[in-house]
Amino acid sequence: MESQVQTSAQSDDGVHCAFFYGTLMVPDVFYTVCYNSKTVPDVIASQHKFTPAILHGYSRRRVKWADYPGITEDAGHSVFGMFAEGLTKANLGKLDYFEGAEYQRRTVKVKLLDKVGDVTGEGNVEGEEREAQVYVFMPTQHLEEKEWDLEEFKRDKLKLWTRGDHIFADCDPDKPASVAAAV
Repeated sequence: MESQVQTSAQSDDGVHCAFFYGTLMVPDVFYTVCYNSKTVPDVIASQHKFTPAILHGYSRRRVKWADYPGITEDAGHSVFGMFAEGLTKANLGKLDYFEGAEYQRRTVKVKLLDKVGDVTGEGNVEGEEREAQVYVFMPTQHLEEKEWDLEEFKRDKLKLWTRGDHIFADCDPDKPASVAAAV
């Protein structure tokens, strides 16, 4: 039986960009959240582009008792992630719902990476600066001091996160992420 893919509505204001720094760095998770399937038709996949990027002035930490991270403003620190292009308003709505009330969506500037260095960022070559939406974790008392590990997530948890029935099991439709006012 073929899986049915729910496509998002065409945005009436063009496309949007986001910076993903956790589970959504894995395209299969993004597709599961936005299209209810980790595998999408080529025509949908071609609408989205994922580019390595850096967000300066923030740090990423593990959320206590969770598989995912949160970021908070933190001068002198940087977060490696993916700059995602081609998002529609419908995609952002699903992402707001997925992230929930613990997060606030903000507009930030990220630097695309022309070259990706090692896990410490040594050897990164920064390129173009771009504006993006990012989800900032608000209840900071729920963050551990430990950095969140993408490779550990992919090894131990990814299979659970790419099942359509898992993604929204704990989401509260009445408590999506808030959106910060433009500065």
